[in-house]
Amino acid sequence: MPAAKLPAGVWALGFVSLLMDVSSELIHSLLPVFMTTVLGASMVTVGLLEGAAEATALIVKVFSGAISDWWGRRKPLAVMGYGLGALSKPLFALAATTGWVVTARLLDRVGKGIRGAPRDALVADIAPPEMRGAAFGLRQSLDTVGAFLGPVLAIVFMLLWANDIRAVFWLAVIPGVLAVVVLIFGVREPARPTGEVRVNPIRREALRQLGPAYWWVVGIGAVFTLARFSEAFLVLRAQQGGLALAWVPLVLIAMNVVYAAGAYPFGWLADRVNHRLLLCAGLAVLIVADVLLALGDRGFVLWAGVALWGLHMAMTQGLLAAMVAAVAPARLRGTAFGMFNLAGGVALLAASGIAGLLWDLWGAPATFAAGAVFGAVTLAALALRRPAMS
Repeated sequence: MPAAKLPAGVWALGFVSLLMDVSSELIHSLLPVFMTTVLGASMVTVGLLEGAAEATALIVKVFSGAISDWWGRRKPLAVMGYGLGALSKPLFALAATTGWVVTARLLDRVGKGIRGAPRDALVADIAPPEMRGAAFGLRQSLDTVGAFLGPVLAIVFMLLWANDIRAVFWLAVIPGVLAVVVLIFGVREPARPTGEVRVNPIRREALRQLGPAYWWVVGIGAVFTLARFSEAFLVLRAQQGGLALAWVPLVLIAMNVVYAAGAYPFGWLADRVNHRLLLCAGLAVLIVADVLLALGDRGFVLWAGVALWGLHMAMTQGLLAAMVAAVAPARLRGTAFGMFNLAGGVALLAASGIAGLLWDLWGAPATFAAGAVFGAVTLAALALRRPAMS
């Protein structure tokens, strides 16, 4: 079905994600280099910060998702989360020590955690059931357009401003504020059914209603995340291969161009094919990407690995969201996305910490080889057990 026929609220949420990702990636495409070259941080510090930041966001999603189910409102929490993200951006530009970066990064990720599950549940609430894969794919595609526009702008302004990283960080404030404005005025939340009884969604009785199929998706998503550590390591792999500082954001641009181009088509496909088979294909692509990045840090091998990393994201991220929406009861949808992201958050913290440690001990090839092993374990789990997936 053409993307133009998706509800206007889905488009608006997509553009909110686009603007906030422009803001975030202006900073994140340069942050690993800023930390290691300007602030003198170690690779383990980078890995732990990235893991802790993303894990913070995903853990907070549990509570924001549950609150949105209990309250019956999702948009106010999304506004609060995007607002915190916008407020964190000036702190990066002001950072004089690693502590400042940690504070800014965690504040930004708390905002992401507050908005994430309510926003995903809002997409599922707005989109018709037969269009959910396409809706999540479109939102992810627009989100990813922002994720490569941010690094493009970072390169342009690093060249124009003679590698003034702090000035680029200040520029990131503008799209962050615009994202909040679009959300406030461009998204209308659907009315909840009248007479619906409020229950505590994180009580044992409520969580039982999520069912085995849901928890299988949670488990697969968590193991998957162990193979997909922070993209900061892609940036550092390219820098290790000699890519000039001003051109380092090209890594995220290349990855996100592929991601953005594929997210909607694969979301559309997810509405029409077996979810397990599509997820297996995405895992196979990730394993190949990890192997290539283990083998080389420049030339065709590096860029092929980066492109395949983006392709696997396009194939799987919207798909996993659609799988959660398909197996979760509507009144527990926020909680379901929150619990799903909690499992992913714990896995991401472990994955990024392990990735940084392996890099410091044995070099980059060990980091990406470990990712390939975790991907193979997940693929084997999917092959050996075949739950009822549409």
